[in-house]
Amino acid sequence: MVACAAMAALMPLPPTLVDRWYTVRVYGTLQPVMTSVSNLAPFALLDLFLGAIAAAWLALAVRDLRRTPSRTGGVWLIARRSLVWSSALYLLFLALWGLNYRRPRLRDVVPYDAPAVTADAAAAAGRLAVDRLNTLYDPAHAAGWPEAGAVDASLERDFARAVRDAGINRDVVPARPKRTVLDWYFRRAGVDGMTDPFFLETLVAGNVLPFERAFVVAHEWSHLAGIADEGEANFTAWLSCARGAPPAAYSGWLFLYGELAGAVGGADRTALSHALAPGPRADLTAIRARYARDVRPRLSAAGWRVYDSYLKANRVTAGTASYDEVIRLVLGTRVAGRPAWQVVPDLP
Repeated sequence: MVACAAMAALMPLPPTLVDRWYTVRVYGTLQPVMTSVSNLAPFALLDLFLGAIAAAWLALAVRDLRRTPSRTGGVWLIARRSLVWSSALYLLFLALWGLNYRRPRLRDVVPYDAPAVTADAAAAAGRLAVDRLNTLYDPAHAAGWPEAGAVDASLERDFARAVRDAGINRDVVPARPKRTVLDWYFRRAGVDGMTDPFFLETLVAGNVLPFERAFVVAHEWSHLAGIADEGEANFTAWLSCARGAPPAAYSGWLFLYGELAGAVGGADRTALSHALAPGPRADLTAIRARYARDVRPRLSAAGWRVYDSYLKANRVTAGTASYDEVIRLVLGTRVAGRPAWQVVPDLP
């Protein structure tokens, strides 16, 4: 088991082969079934799974320590079992979802214009984001937000369209957003959501604000589509929201504004901030207040270091810096012959 896990981790696989045989055929068949089944449960199946593994491991560890004549022998048995179980879980992770990390990059499978990624384009996209936020604030808040555990039919439709624009030509079953017993960690580590790689569920932190939720859910649905890279999932989520109903569009542009404001120069950043209307400004302040209230800096920093190592171990060479890829994709990807950031519905 350990040898198989090591081989699976180190074996080089051509991205096009992974995409054709695993993502399209194996995962493409598995995901609709797994997510449809997990949607029937009102709770996170991952919680039950992890709880059962922890309970079994603890019971066997106690047995080993009691039955083995020497404590050293008991510790050795526990360590050996832990290694074997970890290897088995890793192989299961790869089979059910993890091999998607080895797909081709999104920019290699969709029309992508690298020279279009410029500081001027980022500033122009930022001005459009401000315009959209100011215009969408009233209709989005008036329409209200879907229930936390419901699948938004409008977002589901627009997500299917965005997935096709991302080069995935198959049906993806969206997962109902769920809470998890890991919520205490999500809140303190600054994690808004997670895709369960074993039961293909969507888990969303309980403290995500209503106007953030559509984007967070669409991001996790992008992972369910087989888009493992975080920046690529952000791009697909933004594209899903930006062309949708006002509540989802507002959520998507709120996310992108934050990314663009951090990417442009100081003068442009100040101009964008001053152009925001009081409504969007108050929502951004509420998001910052949520993080300041709930996030524990040391735990968050440790968690992101672990996640950075996890991404690099799964051949995402940029690690957590892959989140920044969304700006390059928004500016450089062409949808319907135009830069993605310009392909938005007419302002209401």
